[in-house]
Amino acid sequence: MEIWINRALELGFTHGAVLDISTLNPRQDVRDMCAADQCGAYGKNWTCPPHCGSLEACRAKMQRYRRGILLQTVGTMEKAIDTKAYRRTEEKHLELFHRFCEMLREEYPHALCLGAGGCRICKTCAYPDPCRFPEKACSSVEGYGLFVTRLCRDNGLSYHYGERTITYTACVLF
Repeated sequence: MEIWINRALELGFTHGAVLDISTLNPRQDVRDMCAADQCGAYGKNWTCPPHCGSLEACRAKMQRYRRGILLQTVGTMEKAIDTKAYRRTEEKHLELFHRFCEMLREEYPHALCLGAGGCRICKTCAYPDPCRFPEKACSSVEGYGLFVTRLCRDNGLSYHYGERTITYTACVLF
């Protein structure tokens, strides 16, 4: 596990930690937040609810894995609301996450990679047509019903790193 965490940190993630599989507890209230469709992807993306599977299906899929890692990218904002910092940190996190998933899947082809937010492998999801890259597609941590701050806390990783910081969190199971 330490080898993969070190690889993640060398790649550029700010933090990495071992994820205890027993802390993966999908919650209906998190899935309900997805259904509110604030991001505009609910029902319009193969990797988002409801298409990523029921909470029971997501739970069963996650329970097939024995190991996991939490990955974080922390950015700094110049002001209390800094949309450029949000975008910059999110872009960095997505780039690192996709690169890490590619590395991990070379050794563990069936790894489950859950990102911060929707898939974003494609600029626009092919839905309702078949997914163009099912071997690369990634659902979100929240889409699987996981409450990110609790998941971090339950695994000894902070989520808030001080004033004017923004944290993006993902996990990989293998």
